[in-house]
Amino acid sequence: MSGTVKKIADVTFKAGRTIDWEGMAKLLVTDEARKEFSNLRRAFDDVNSQLQTKFSQEPEPINWEYYRKGIGSRLVDMYKEAYESIEIPKFEDTVTPQYKPKFDALAVVSHTQRHSTAPKWNKRQSRFKLVELKEAEKQSLKESERLEKEVAEVQELKKKLSTMTAEEYFAKHPELKKKFDDEIRNDYWGY
Repeated sequence: MSGTVKKIADVTFKAGRTIDWEGMAKLLVTDEARKEFSNLRRAFDDVNSQLQTKFSQEPEPINWEYYRKGIGSRLVDMYKEAYESIEIPKFEDTVTPQYKPKFDALAVVSHTQRHSTAPKWNKRQSRFKLVELKEAEKQSLKESERLEKEVAEVQELKKKLSTMTAEEYFAKHPELKKKFDDEIRNDYWGY
């Protein structure tokens, strides 16, 4: 597991244990709000579970020596070079810094409301915060969808790499085709 993904999984797991779900549930007034809150908690638990299982597994390393014995080192070296040249984009979290202060402020307000006798929010403030949170949810879902597509593309490329023909690979990487064609044209065979 990459360090960043492991860190995210650990933070999410710890956050799940520190969230006062029962305390927040007591603040809800309507049945619709309770239903939405229940859906939120279920979604949070699902994501947390996936982070703990799916992203905690390291892929098995490829035994290149095994393939060199059966296929030959030149071809295996070419595949190894191609495999190692695949760059999986590093995830850059641009959403969390934007919404963390707002979330922290809501958490402080929630904590203050539970542990004080101060008057509760009025309906107008609640609606404003709800609209703001719904917008944040929409943006978060869009970003999540984009990241899922990106991960799917990289996984698809990784799957195709084992069955991809040289022509298919060179169609995606014309610079390597040119390099190999130049080497062949100049009678340079790498030894």
